[in-house]
Amino acid sequence: MTGNESRVIVALDFPDRRTTMQLVDRLRPELCRLKVGKELFTRCGPELVTQLVNRGFDVFLDLKYHDIPNTVARACQAAADLGVWMLNVHALGGPRMLAAAREALSGRDAPCLIAVTILTSSNAADLAAVGIHRSPREMVLKLAALSQQAGLDGVVCSAQEAAMLRQQHSDGFVLVTPGIRSVHAGLDDQSRVMTPADAITQGSNYLVIGRPITAAEDPVQILTTINSEISEL
Repeated sequence: MTGNESRVIVALDFPDRRTTMQLVDRLRPELCRLKVGKELFTRCGPELVTQLVNRGFDVFLDLKYHDIPNTVARACQAAADLGVWMLNVHALGGPRMLAAAREALSGRDAPCLIAVTILTSSNAADLAAVGIHRSPREMVLKLAALSQQAGLDGVVCSAQEAAMLRQQHSDGFVLVTPGIRSVHAGLDDQSRVMTPADAITQGSNYLVIGRPITAAEDPVQILTTINSEISEL
């Protein structure tokens, strides 16, 4: 963990290095942390992650590892070698996979390890279609408990589930919330969304924010405004 106190993680959901760095060049590590997801990592590779880390940014590597325990453990070790601040696995991988990931990152300076519960794009119909006949909220509670039992540091969840998770888990259990939108933003591919201030009030620790910042004419101003709004919450 670093000394960065920002609770905002900017999602670098860009298709190439050039566009990514055009934004990164405008940002400062004290303003935000950065998330690298599947598309950007697949196109640009670990070299981009290393470049961001070397610039002083806390990097959340959002690859949602989900495989046999040994494969996930090795992938987590490889991510830690890149110097990332946070990485994630998928809680649906089950107890043995979660435990293997935790064991692989058992060192003192290991990255924060969190688990994805139910994707914020998923609703009850989506779960039923794959044979899960519980509500998203029920599955989030179950998978978060499974993750904590395996020793993980926290989970990714919708802000709408943050309050109930905070009731079930201590303040030390990290809640990372995507699906954050400004009051006036429309809903797109996230089905369960909330504003930054509301998400923090509900118990979220970190907010993953993409297009409201990255597509803004002045992303630094938007980021500064969000930081100011949540700084006293």
